[in-house]
Amino acid sequence: MTYFVYLIVSNLKKNKKISYVGYTNNLKKRLSLHNTGRGAKFTRGKKWKLVYYEKYDSKSIAMKREFEIKKNYKLRRQIKEK
Repeated sequence: MTYFVYLIVSNLKKNKKISYVGYTNNLKKRLSLHNTGRGAKFTRGKKWKLVYYEKYDSKSIAMKREFEIKKNYKLRRQIKEK
């Protein structure tokens, strides 16, 4: 099975963006859940845009990579600004 690690971004105000990192095996469905208020609690009530994803063949590797990206705020900021 294929897994994706993804980064989504939402605009709070003019120049203020927030990001969320997650993993899933169905990227399109997961983004839809985030945008309809049925995703993670943190993402509810905001409009999200997919800005980055990586593809993996193993769930455990995808989970490890998700953890790395979540903790690396410098990398997240660089990706958001692209």
